[in-house]
Formats: sequence, structure tokens, C-alpha cells
Amino acid sequence: MLAGWKRSEVRRGQEWMVQPVTGQQAQKEYLCPGCGQVISPGVAHVVTWRADGVLGDQADLAARRHWHSHCWRIG
Repeated sequence: MLAGWKRSEVRRGQEWMVQPVTGQQAQKEYLCPGCGQVISPGVAHVVTWRADGVLGDQADLAARRHWHSHCWRIG
């Protein structure tokens, strides 16, 4: 489902997992939480989820969000 190497990043004191999605792999439409705009199918972007959530890995993965790469970088 996801392509690219995932990495961890710390944002505002919280650890996040960040995984790039290529344009080829992006087959659905998502709403970017950074700008509120649609991420169209075919647009490369990133998927993020908490790496240090208190509810466990499954809950963190279920709460993952798709962001425009630019929105994630500036957010």
C-alpha cells in the first residue's frame, strides 16, 4: 500500500512516523489536515501517524493521516 522509506520525526514534542507515497501508489482521494484541500489520486504525498501514542500501535495506525508533502514540511 505505501511506498518509500518510513522515518520518524519529532513535531511539537511528539514522535511521528512519516512514510512517503508515490504518485503511482496514490490511488484514492484524501483530505489534507494541513490545508484542508483534497489530495487527488496520482499525487505524491506523505502518510503520518503517532509513533508514541498511549493507545498502542494499532490505534496509532488507524488514526494515520495523509498530508501534502509541503503541508507536512511547513506544519
